[in-house]
Amino acid sequence: MDGLSNKNNTSASPAGTEVFLAFGSNIGDRESFFHFAVNGLKTGGLSIEKISPLYETEPENCEDGVPPFLNAVLSGIWPDTPEALLNLCQSLERQAGRPAIHSSRQSRQLDLDLILFGQQIICSKRLIVPHPRASQRKFVLLPMNDIAPDAIFPDTGKTVRELLNQLSN
Repeated sequence: MDGLSNKNNTSASPAGTEVFLAFGSNIGDRESFFHFAVNGLKTGGLSIEKISPLYETEPENCEDGVPPFLNAVLSGIWPDTPEALLNLCQSLERQAGRPAIHSSRQSRQLDLDLILFGQQIICSKRLIVPHPRASQRKFVLLPMNDIAPDAIFPDTGKTVRELLNQLSN
């Protein structure tokens, strides 16, 4: 996990929007897929600020027999549109071996979800931000709480910490 845990970018932040991405992987060399994704995101123009620790979690709403996931969340500055970031994430998923057409209930080498794009609320044919289920998923909120407990979900007006506490009660 050496290239992933709590890495901070100490250089000046470039112009752009603060974004949060969630990672998931449950087949193959899961840690290698995280390194691949981080490197691909950097190469693609994301200035990474923080990366949470990796968490191993049980699958939720998946097919029977799906192995545990490794999950993490990162924050960064993105200089382009939300759609351009979505395109980069989907390209990295395909390069890692995930089919372009897939079920969310199946195992995957790499899953990258755009959780927050600044304080924008986006609802298009291809993209919904904040991610529609992120505020109810402990495997997203727990690592996100490690790096940005006060980040606000604009659709609820609640912080990551508040949403995580709601799940725990």
